[in-house]
Amino acid sequence: MRIGIGIDIHPLVAGRKLIIGGVEIPHEKGLDGHSDADVLLHAICDALLGALALGDIGKHFPNTNPAYKDIDSMLLLKKVGKLVEKHGYKPVNVDSMLLLEKPKIAPHILQMRKNIARALQMELDAVSVKATTSEKLGFVGKEEGAVAHAVCLVEKIK
Repeated sequence: MRIGIGIDIHPLVAGRKLIIGGVEIPHEKGLDGHSDADVLLHAICDALLGALALGDIGKHFPNTNPAYKDIDSMLLLKKVGKLVEKHGYKPVNVDSMLLLEKPKIAPHILQMRKNIARALQMELDAVSVKATTSEKLGFVGKEEGAVAHAVCLVEKIK
C-alpha cells in the first residue's frame, strides 16, 4: 500500500463557472485556471500521482498544452485513475477537504462523492469530501480563492 497527498489552490474570479468535484455550483464567481480549475479534483489527482511517485498534475497535464484549455477535470481524474491502474495499483480510499468561504458546499457533497467514486471505479463509502470556511481569515476568508487538500491510499492489484 502507498499513501499520497495533494493540495491545490485557485483564485476566484468573475466570468467563470464554479465547478468543484465535477459539480457546477451557482455562484457569482468561479475558479480561474487553464482547465475548469476544479480545485478538489486537482488535489485528488495530485494525491493519487504522489502515492506512486509519478509527479504532479502539471507534469501530466501542463497548462502550456492547449489540449487542456478549459478541459473538464473529471476527464483528468479518470486519466489519472487509469494511470494508477497501469502502474499496477488501485485506489482504496480518498479523503478530501475543501476550504471555501462561499457558497455553501454541503448540498453538493453527495454528488461530488458520487462523481469521484465513479471516475475512480470506487465504492461511494471509500470517498470522503468535507468542506469548511476559514472564518473570514486570509485569501479564502476574503473570498479571493479556494484551497483543497486530499489524501489517498492505493494498493497493489492482486
